[in-house]
Amino acid sequence: MLKKTETGSYGQILKSSAIIGGSSIVKILLGIVRTKFMAVLLGPSGVGLMGMYASITNTMNTLAGVGIDSSGVRQIAEAVGTGDKVTIARTATTLRRTTLALGTLGALLLLAVANPICRLTFGDTEHLGAVTILSISVLFEVVAAGQTALVQGMRRIQDVAKINILGTVLATAMGLPIIYFFREGGIVPLLLGLSTMAILISSWYARRIELEKLKMSWGELAGETRKLLKLGLVFMASGLMTTAVAYVTRVIIVRHLGIEAAGQYQAAWVLSGLYVGFILGAMGTDFYPRLTAVARDNVACNRLVNEQAEVAMLLAVPGILATILFAPAVIQVFYSGEFDPAISLLRWQMLGVLLKVSAWPIGFIILAKGAGKLFMLTETSSNLVSVVLTWLCVKRFGLVAAGVAFLGMYAFCWLIVFLVVRHSFCFFWSTSNRFLASLILPAVAAAFVVQLWLPPVWASMIAGCITLLVSILFLQRLLTLVDHSRLPVALRAMANRRI
Repeated sequence: MLKKTETGSYGQILKSSAIIGGSSIVKILLGIVRTKFMAVLLGPSGVGLMGMYASITNTMNTLAGVGIDSSGVRQIAEAVGTGDKVTIARTATTLRRTTLALGTLGALLLLAVANPICRLTFGDTEHLGAVTILSISVLFEVVAAGQTALVQGMRRIQDVAKINILGTVLATAMGLPIIYFFREGGIVPLLLGLSTMAILISSWYARRIELEKLKMSWGELAGETRKLLKLGLVFMASGLMTTAVAYVTRVIIVRHLGIEAAGQYQAAWVLSGLYVGFILGAMGTDFYPRLTAVARDNVACNRLVNEQAEVAMLLAVPGILATILFAPAVIQVFYSGEFDPAISLLRWQMLGVLLKVSAWPIGFIILAKGAGKLFMLTETSSNLVSVVLTWLCVKRFGLVAAGVAFLGMYAFCWLIVFLVVRHSFCFFWSTSNRFLASLILPAVAAAFVVQLWLPPVWASMIAGCITLLVSILFLQRLLTLVDHSRLPVALRAMANRRI
């Protein structure tokens, strides 16, 4: 049985999850409209082309950003912890100037290598002009990431949520008419417009933060920049590997199965992360800075990670089960009948998402501790496994095997991350989380397997019952973690029961 737990930091976890989750709901609703619209107008090949462009710019953004968006959050949060306004202002000023310089260098680098990138990606230079234009978006995206890191490091969670909402609203308002009138010819203007909106919105909220006015010498700026880049280089290497793997995965699919298959993969990949995005976003927005503050205390780290992991799984698992159950409807709603091959792929990827959600909280221990070598070990090995599995599976078994490779990569990632934090930082799962795992694993496995072996009607009935039962149990558990006095009477009665 799950023990009734004192609220403690659960309240903060649920609050941040609710704020980020609220913005994610807006993103999802508008995303349904935008994605459906673009899927109908562009078809699988257009969606695949957009995914390829995004992979190129994301890879260059990661390379140019040198991980400063993540290390910046850590440095700002650490500066805020000192309570020294001068230290905060010095760190913020360094972050802004450094991201501007890095973004400029990244744009110039993409211009220089646009030709070979086009040949590697598409096998020709037909898209050279598009890639060249997108170099501007690299500058904008890197600067925007730095501004958002400042807001996040200050733990202004509501402003982070507003940045997300405004970005989504403007992306929808801009994207629909551009794609409607220009079809595939509007993809590049759309991506460039999105990066422009990103820098404008993030800059607006970053400039609302009151900072001490100061002048920094070149020596002081260099010293602060070294602090940012020291851990930032590790983040960059990790992020570069992740985006490069996403890029290589799509290249493998394009070369073996064609651009339409890449569109099917892109559709499943986007949908697999849609529901859990707000959960992972909340971890990065609030949990990471809080964990950094107690990084020297293994006991406190264990407590925070177990609390975050429990809430993450309680929130994520019902959505994962529902996505497995309603995968055909989800594909139809977000895309169209042309994307039916993505249904099986999506279900396999949701199994990987389950492992991803449970691995993320414990992975943050390595980041909070600043253990760069261990972090690189886990990231390098996981990404290498991903590329090898994708190449072997897609080449031999086709598109759905990309989903199997996705699951295999996160199974390996979960195992190696757990072994590292267990051995190096004495991490252990709480009794409550071990009990949760004993419920989750058979429930998700059963909901997935019936889709493979049973007729659709029977499979839907069984998976539906499993989803409903788990959702009720997990809602009841979540209600025990909040202040009962603020709950409606009906929910308060449910919260007073134990599972």
